[in-house]
Amino acid sequence: MIELSPAERKALKARAHHLDPVVMIGDAGLTPAVMREIHLALNIHELIKIRVLGDDRDARAAMLTSICTELLAAPVQNIGKLLVVFRAKPAEAAEPAKPRKPRGPRKTKKQLSGQTAVRTGTPAVRKPRAPAKSPSRTPARAAPRRTGKTPFRAPGKAVVRAPRGGTRRDD
Repeated sequence: MIELSPAERKALKARAHHLDPVVMIGDAGLTPAVMREIHLALNIHELIKIRVLGDDRDARAAMLTSICTELLAAPVQNIGKLLVVFRAKPAEAAEPAKPRKPRGPRKTKKQLSGQTAVRTGTPAVRKPRAPAKSPSRTPARAAPRRTGKTPFRAPGKAVVRAPRGGTRRDD
């Protein structure tokens, strides 16, 4: 069984918070098939949640210790019927980084089908843009947006609120 420091355990609890249970242990208990599934899940995920369907608290604690001792894993957390177990991936199982292909200019579908020639490197001639038209009159400030909940101020009058019916009355 692997021992974890309190800081490591705290970090693993935080990582495990959003996980769903991967393995469920039923009434049959820890069968070899269940142990194999836990082993495979630990190889893939490193950190897993296990749901135990039994009601006996001591049996769940015994299952957690037997899982951790047999599979060389570390117990992270035991809350109710959920067990959280961690085992680091072996170094040889880590995937080697694939060398990346050098990226160059990509060809379009038209270029691949042969309809147009490949770009030669000379810049394309662009048509000059027309200057933007300026409005003859620019407002000093934009008008405020009116929604149903904001008061409407009529010129020279006090603030009048629209009634709930949706129409405004000036009294």
